[in-house]
Amino acid sequence: MQVRRAIVREPGASYSKCISSHPQRHTIDLGLARTQHSEYCRVLSEFGLDIIRLPRDDAHPDSCFVEDNAVVHRGKALICRMAKEARRGEEALVENALGDHLRTKKAEAPATIEGGDVIHLPDRLISGVTRRTNEAGVEQMAHWLDVKVDTITDEGIVHLKSYVNYLKEGSVISTARFASHRALAGLQKLVVPDEDWYSANNLVVNGTAITPKGFPGTERLLKASGLDVVALDMSEFPKCEGAMTCLSILF
Repeated sequence: MQVRRAIVREPGASYSKCISSHPQRHTIDLGLARTQHSEYCRVLSEFGLDIIRLPRDDAHPDSCFVEDNAVVHRGKALICRMAKEARRGEEALVENALGDHLRTKKAEAPATIEGGDVIHLPDRLISGVTRRTNEAGVEQMAHWLDVKVDTITDEGIVHLKSYVNYLKEGSVISTARFASHRALAGLQKLVVPDEDWYSANNLVVNGTAITPKGFPGTERLLKASGLDVVALDMSEFPKCEGAMTCLSILF
């Protein structure tokens, strides 16, 4: 599916207080994070996308990870109900921006759901049931978006898309942890080594994979699959347990 727009939001002043267990969180460089985010946006713009820049949200440390705030599918958007109360409120400006283009509906308690758990395939969605997304969230998403949703349950992880992402034409990139799951049956799998698990999160934009720099083996896999590849240095985002797809909502 061709995408035309990307919603983004620069890291706010409180970014270093993000929800993260990463051992290097204390080394976050906000200035560098903003520079890396700007380069990410520049690349999306070079692909021809209209960049919708939301104002910084200094009150919510994780607010640059806009993907978690909504799930978009075929002219509709489900506005997510975040699992962590500290993140609730991030979604307000995202809802306003999406409402200019799409029909929107808010997920309601007891649902929790975050876009970082939702993989978009041409004919269905795959959602993680994880620390951040529950069955009620999946049910509300499937009903509002009127789409089949398969699930992968692992309550030991934060977001499924840290481990599995759709690439193109019936292929996914995955860690070994989930490559044999029945929800991925019939799909071609590019499996990254366990030590390179972070590189399983790629943002594919109209035939080009944006991948984290520093994983040459994953770059080779992506190129061999027929994708163009752009590798970006995003060192300040794994420190907040974020990755390529987390930083935008494409539609």
